[in-house]
Amino acid sequence: MATESKAEEAKNEISPSEIVMSPFCGSLRSKKFFMLDGLATRAEDYLDASNHCWCRQTQQVVGPDGSQVDPNRCVPGRSCYSSALGLI
Repeated sequence: MATESKAEEAKNEISPSEIVMSPFCGSLRSKKFFMLDGLATRAEDYLDASNHCWCRQTQQVVGPDGSQVDPNRCVPGRSCYSSALGLI
């Protein structure tokens, strides 16, 4: 019999209303993202001169929902969005 980890158990006990939304999806990535010291709070925190972003889940410029990846599109409300803050 497999046992759930404490993190999995906690995740199962937290209701969706307790999830803190971050301004951008936790799967949004760019070269500039990896140079940040903290959580991105503005689109400019992701975008450099190339304006190139990708999704960590798909490793492509389209997300799991088939739509383009962009800081202005990878926000709460998108079907594939997941908070960068995780479960609080």
